[in-house]
Amino acid sequence: MRIEAVQGDITAERVDAVVNAANEALAGGGGVDGAIHRAAGAEELHAACAALGRCPTGDAKATPGFRLAARWVIHAVGPRYRDGEHGEAELLARAYRRCLEVADELGARSVAFPAISTGIYGYPRDEAARIAVATIASTPTAVELVRLVAFDGQTLLAYERELSSRGNEGDEG
Repeated sequence: MRIEAVQGDITAERVDAVVNAANEALAGGGGVDGAIHRAAGAEELHAACAALGRCPTGDAKATPGFRLAARWVIHAVGPRYRDGEHGEAELLARAYRRCLEVADELGARSVAFPAISTGIYGYPRDEAARIAVATIASTPTAVELVRLVAFDGQTLLAYERELSSRGNEGDEG
């Protein structure tokens, strides 16, 4: 699998599936969640999410991508960061693993991830990047390309540091 990091707008990614940093109610919200709902078509995506019901922290569920370039949206619920002592790291890793499992179930070969839980959920950027890269790299999957889409330059740098420290930036992993 190739893992790459870019800075950009996840709603514009031309991949099989984009990951949405969702809340447990799958009800839409701010940040990445709100942007994906607006770009996909809020009414259609809200209806598809409502049909799925709730999604617990650490899990992920898929809907069609509707108006997005991506065929699917994988809605992942990351943890709210408290102090790092309440299982947050395992819940975040579980969310990334579950997204790859869902991608495999869908037959997706390329997936774009946002920095799950680093917005309003408060996960420290560098730690979240470390967990994301380590989890993605160690999860068995048929996905061929994972693109980590950073909203800002600081997150991009965190991803690039993690990828280069693993020695697999842009390579098979």
